[in-house]
Amino acid sequence: MSEENSPSPLLETLPEPVIQTRRPLSIVWIVPLVAAVIGGWLIYKAYTEQGPTITISFKSAEGLQTGRTKIKFKEVEVGQVKRLSLSEDLARVVVTAEMDKDMEKHLTEETRFWIVSARVAAGEITGLGTILTGAYIGVDPGKPGPPKYNFMGLDTPPVVTTDLPGRHFVLLADKMGSLDSGSLVYFRQNKVGQVVGHQLLENGEAVNIKIFIHAPYDKFVRKNTRFWNAGGVDLALDATGLKISTESVTSILFGGIAFETPANLEPGGPAEEGSVFKLYESREKINARVYEKKMNFLLHFSGSVRGLSIGAPVEFRGIKVGQVLDIKLELDWSQRDFRIPVLIELEPERIAEVGENPSERVNLLDALIRRGLRAQLQTASLLTGQLFVAMDFHPGLPPLETKPSGPYPEIPTLPTPLDEISGEVKKVIERIKNLPVEEIGGELRDTLRALNRTLKRTERLMANLDTKLTPQADAALKQAQSTLTSAQRVLASDSPLQHDLRKTLGELTEAARSLAALVEYLDRHPESLLRGKGNQK
Repeated sequence: MSEENSPSPLLETLPEPVIQTRRPLSIVWIVPLVAAVIGGWLIYKAYTEQGPTITISFKSAEGLQTGRTKIKFKEVEVGQVKRLSLSEDLARVVVTAEMDKDMEKHLTEETRFWIVSARVAAGEITGLGTILTGAYIGVDPGKPGPPKYNFMGLDTPPVVTTDLPGRHFVLLADKMGSLDSGSLVYFRQNKVGQVVGHQLLENGEAVNIKIFIHAPYDKFVRKNTRFWNAGGVDLALDATGLKISTESVTSILFGGIAFETPANLEPGGPAEEGSVFKLYESREKINARVYEKKMNFLLHFSGSVRGLSIGAPVEFRGIKVGQVLDIKLELDWSQRDFRIPVLIELEPERIAEVGENPSERVNLLDALIRRGLRAQLQTASLLTGQLFVAMDFHPGLPPLETKPSGPYPEIPTLPTPLDEISGEVKKVIERIKNLPVEEIGGELRDTLRALNRTLKRTERLMANLDTKLTPQADAALKQAQSTLTSAQRVLASDSPLQHDLRKTLGELTEAARSLAALVEYLDRHPESLLRGKGNQK
């Protein structure tokens, strides 16, 4: 055998390999494998069930805490605050929150968020539970629509949420008054709705007030329904006395709105969602008829118009026929005087026409003015001093024609009763000023002196009558009585002295002559009554 084919000594010393069959996988590896599968499944489940992450911007984060503040809908947790941060301009707080998966389809452009805490508004206290549990974020899911994940939080909680049955309406008002979000709406003094918002129009001339009427009361809002501001207390003074009315104590403090359909109007069909109504100032205003036809006229006053304001009524014999639209002050250079033009608006539809005379309709105003139609300012209230324009016929005035006053015809005016009285008083004062007071005073002094002298003479006359003239009169009367007694004796049928009759008659004649002489003497010398007869020759 050759060397190349002989076995190597090294190979002869190596052991022979032993081939064995491997055992199955050990049970020790089953536990981590199962744990890995479960973990993967949990991760997958958490990922697939994880809700969307949203951001909400608020003015302040008062009461909010990271990881603790909840987001609730109907007191059910639907999310949680994960992070609080500030906006780039530091003006607002950005809340990052994680919502439940079920809420993702409700996150639309109409979804609203707000902070719920203890709050007093419109006479109601809400959120008392947050005093113990802390504030949370409320959510009002919106209607289905495009998804949204960045929201601007509300500064105040919404009055009503989208899940409440009822309808929204819009009221157009000149001003808000005491109304605010949350103010109550009344129907026959029952709470049936609330004010949910308000917005000033772009032109600034009015305010849109959005209200919500709860079902089933929303069916009482008809096309001809009237709304009025029911805040405060309504006072009315009429022939029956003083009337005071209000919807409730809450409406006095926080304002309110009431509505009804006036009895003089047809109710009409149900009002549609979002219908616009006018908000009247008071319940009394809702019964006022609306007149479409208007006619403007111009009045000129020379006296004071203090107390006359825009909107003051224009009345004809106590019935309102229009109102004042404008008041100005003008300088008339031709007269070198001031005048006050007052523009009024008349509503011809307020006047019912009886019969018809087309020949006079064209120049009706001229005909009325020729009959004495005039406008005059009168006092509407002695307490407030408010004035109104009263129109009536004043017969006996000189005829006048209408004057062209630009685009408006002019109605003649009369001074106010107070101005007329003032004018008469001024005339009397001027007459008194023109009287010769000094001459009248001198003559009056002379007259008083003469009267004083006459009184003194009268006193002396009465004294002379008692002391001098009375004895003479007594003597004459005694003589006359004696003569009459003698005459009776003479005229007696049984008188024996018939022959003395002529003598007695003579004496009687003489006595009569003496009495006549006395009267004649007093007539010629009346001063004797004062100083007596004396020794006159």
